Amino acid sequence: MNEVAGARGAAKASSAKKRGLVARIALFFRQIFGELRKVQRPSRRELGDMFITVMVFIALVMVFVGILDAAFGRLTFWIFG
Repeated sequence: MNEVAGARGAAKASSAKKRGLVARIALFFRQIFGELRKVQRPSRRELGDMFITVMVFIALVMVFVGILDAAFGRLTFWIFG
């Protein structure tokens, strides 16, 4: 069974090598557009939920960085006076 699968893989590899550069690039773009057709846009509600989630995450990161900045500022002042 492995020999058959190996033969199939070899046949696919040889047919892929036979294709020219332009044909491979065209196939690549056809596959890209095929995948993009599957993409669904979020609804207004989903978009709002994602927006709020991102804003909350950014606020938390800002608070965390602010605390680190204050801590390192005090530590620097304590060390160097």
